[in-house]
Amino acid sequence: MSVAPGGALLVVGDVVTDVVARHRGPLAAGTDTAASVRRLPGGAGANVACWAAHEGCPEVRLLGRVGTDACAWHERELAACGVRPLLVVDDAAPTGTVICLVDTADSAERTFLTDSGASLRLGPDDWSDALLDGVGRLHLSGYLLFSEPSRALVSVALSAARARGVPVSLDPASTGFLTELGVDRFLGLVEGVDVLLPSRDEACLLTGLPDAADAAAKLSRHVPLVIVKQGAEGALVARSGSVSARVPAVTASPRDSTGAGDAFTGAFLAALLAGAEPGEAAAAGCRAGARAVERVGGRPPRTAGRRAADG
Repeated sequence: MSVAPGGALLVVGDVVTDVVARHRGPLAAGTDTAASVRRLPGGAGANVACWAAHEGCPEVRLLGRVGTDACAWHERELAACGVRPLLVVDDAAPTGTVICLVDTADSAERTFLTDSGASLRLGPDDWSDALLDGVGRLHLSGYLLFSEPSRALVSVALSAARARGVPVSLDPASTGFLTELGVDRFLGLVEGVDVLLPSRDEACLLTGLPDAADAAAKLSRHVPLVIVKQGAEGALVARSGSVSARVPAVTASPRDSTGAGDAFTGAFLAALLAGAEPGEAAAAGCRAGARAVERVGGRPPRTAGRRAADG
């Protein structure tokens, strides 16, 4: 899977509004729990795109679907991160919303309440093969596999990318949704993907194996390159049925783990596009993931001149 470096990164995936509530300790059932609450732009696909641009990818495009309620705000926020937004406006569904409950007393672990809204209505009619013009890599958010229209889009996009020789990566996205979809069905849907980027829990779920290294090795018999993200334990790189590299994590002081895996993926893909080997790219991913958990929300910091107003 030797690919010449360069070209744009096209991300296809979810754009949502995150409502991040940071509380300390267990939620108090039936009454109030004090929390710090912020409205932030999010979505796994959008976060990956922003981190890739932040990590130096010269051109990042994002195809997603939003409602009329927040389209202009999301376009501004993406552009402020250096991403070219290609957003389809849905007149029938609102922008997806995720409530992120972050327990600051428990290593910033988070729980999501997800209303996918317009994001899962992205379908094959929203695709054009011209989107791949000048593209060096295509990345698909795993959330696309959890609705019929966006599964059809994945099939169309994969076929178009294969026809052009554009490598494709995919992040499985969610153990909860994977369980609902079914492991065998998921593995069938990702046939033809070049790079799979599961978390440790997702890799173990997809293989039925308790050990992350064993799971990575097994998955790499289905997908040419597998990168298992392990948070504070770093990352595993696997090819052809065996683990080829173990990449250590970078020390961090967690505030909010929302989007850490997206940060890893964005930095990893930016490094691959720049010509890095998978192990080097995974190290870049670990560095970005460490920076991400020290921030609230799933997006990278903006440089001067790239600040957008919160609308």
